Amino acid sequence: MSRLVIQTPGRAEQTVEGLYHDLERRIAVAPSGNCPVELTGAFLRLCLAQSCGKCVPCRVGLAKMSEIIDKILDGRGTEDDLDTLYYSAQSISDSADCAIGHEAARIISDGFAAFKDDYLSHIHNGRCISSFAAVPCVTNCPANVDIPGYISLVRAGRYADAVRLIREDNPFPSVCGLICEHPCESHCRRNIVDTSVNIRGLKRAAIENAGVVPPPACRPDTGKRVCVIGGGPTGLTCAYFLRLMGHKVTVYERRKRFGGMLRYGIPRYRLPAAYLDADIDAILATGVEAHTGVDVGKDISFEQIMEDFDGVYIAIGAHSYKMPGIPGEDAEGVLSAVELLRAMGDDEPMDLKGKHVCVIGGGNVAMDACRTVLRLGAASVRCVYRRRREDMTALEEEIAGATEEGVELVTLSAPVRVNTDEKGRVSGLVVQPQMPGDYSRGRPAPKKADAPEQELKCDIIIAAIGQAIDFGNLREAGVPEKMGKLQTERTGEVAGKNGVYAGGDCASGPATVIKAIQAGKIAAANLDEFFGYHTVVDQDIEIPTADFRFKTACGRCNMTERPPLERVKDFELVENNMSAEEASQECSRCLRCDHFGYGGFRGGRIRW
Repeated sequence: MSRLVIQTPGRAEQTVEGLYHDLERRIAVAPSGNCPVELTGAFLRLCLAQSCGKCVPCRVGLAKMSEIIDKILDGRGTEDDLDTLYYSAQSISDSADCAIGHEAARIISDGFAAFKDDYLSHIHNGRCISSFAAVPCVTNCPANVDIPGYISLVRAGRYADAVRLIREDNPFPSVCGLICEHPCESHCRRNIVDTSVNIRGLKRAAIENAGVVPPPACRPDTGKRVCVIGGGPTGLTCAYFLRLMGHKVTVYERRKRFGGMLRYGIPRYRLPAAYLDADIDAILATGVEAHTGVDVGKDISFEQIMEDFDGVYIAIGAHSYKMPGIPGEDAEGVLSAVELLRAMGDDEPMDLKGKHVCVIGGGNVAMDACRTVLRLGAASVRCVYRRRREDMTALEEEIAGATEEGVELVTLSAPVRVNTDEKGRVSGLVVQPQMPGDYSRGRPAPKKADAPEQELKCDIIIAAIGQAIDFGNLREAGVPEKMGKLQTERTGEVAGKNGVYAGGDCASGPATVIKAIQAGKIAAANLDEFFGYHTVVDQDIEIPTADFRFKTACGRCNMTERPPLERVKDFELVENNMSAEEASQECSRCLRCDHFGYGGFRGGRIRW
């Protein structure tokens, strides 16, 4: 008789595994507007289900806390129950035998500190104070674009109307159709069924098929004049919306072309100039007065602007750069990614043919630098990063694209100095091997490994570790700054400067294009309010009626790319557009949360 048998998963085990995968998807797409108390209770019950039950704090304590949360959610709780919940969490955290009980108790403690008001609202008012995110994609889009609306228009073949609807909230549809980081997809409810709708791809499909769409008509002239300092995405967005509201707008841009970091920080293979120029032309066609090559503080004083205009929006971006601060970084052959990409924006590419290049950094700018250098003829490119690949802040598709084209990732390697030859030129980058350490801000911090330093032979070193803000003459004009950024209120108004607003990278620090657009849109609305108006920009576009369809699982249509060996030879657009058939199918995957999915729940959600 055999002693052992080969274990195979039974039906129950396979079903439970499937349930875990379903749970993973639902947690990943849970909108931030969910009732935090209800969500805490659900997490607590999940921890209780995972408990081994050997220690009393975990077995009994977690069950008791779950009962208290249910009591509070049912409207039967008191402030005494809240005290019991808090002190129980503290006791379990200190006495649980393993991490299951400790981490479960931490969930309660952290939540108690973060949203105690929600607990009290349930106790005193019987409802939550959080707002349920009925349309997660719209909620998670910083510009609050009507995403289900334009997807339904694309499905109906009304591409021009789709572009008009996007421009109601975002004047850069062409740009965002190519390079937006699409935070809207992160909580798309379609993830519950299979995976998120390709929202960015459908935006591009609308652009590619719409042709030239004229800008909307402007409201009657109000007589108010606004000066926008900076012609990047946030400055032009503010100018666009102010002009639609009927205010006169003048934009001063220091460089010879508009676009800011869209032109001087994003390579052409990701964002061809024609797409950027199409959006800028549509913005200027509203009647925005545009001036390039004007340096505020030199060519015109800030005081003169304050005298000539009723309102000001400072949108100077973050066009300076940071260096790693290591010995030898001033050697010939060391430059920043900002300098490299700025030269590309001015159509003055650097000659890097045959060069061996090291790029320091792990963000999207580092990937842009690596891939640009390859296209400029470099013999080899290595991306040096002090953390692991999975800790890189660059989008995974950007990292994959770079490695496909031949970029070598040198991870867990911290630059320590630059070696030079007898003429003072770069000869190599010395790195110290690292290993992952304790977590800090959601990622394991690197720490020095017990290993010798290594030299990476190279001719050029490019630093892509961050951007900085060049305040120019704004300091002398008394515009306040704090911690390397302009000091503003939450409304965008500059502290102590009535009628002066600031936004984008110069106020928030380097961020994404969609966040820059959000800042410009908010500033325009607040300047309009400052002038005594409350103008609402509305294109009055009829959205197709949502039809009820049985939503079966269906694969997502992803954007394809040109072959690596082909695309690395030029600066033509890497990404291919969707076909009409693909776009139609992708549109049909949208669950139309703008129509379905409302309702009231125990967590206190209210009907919108």
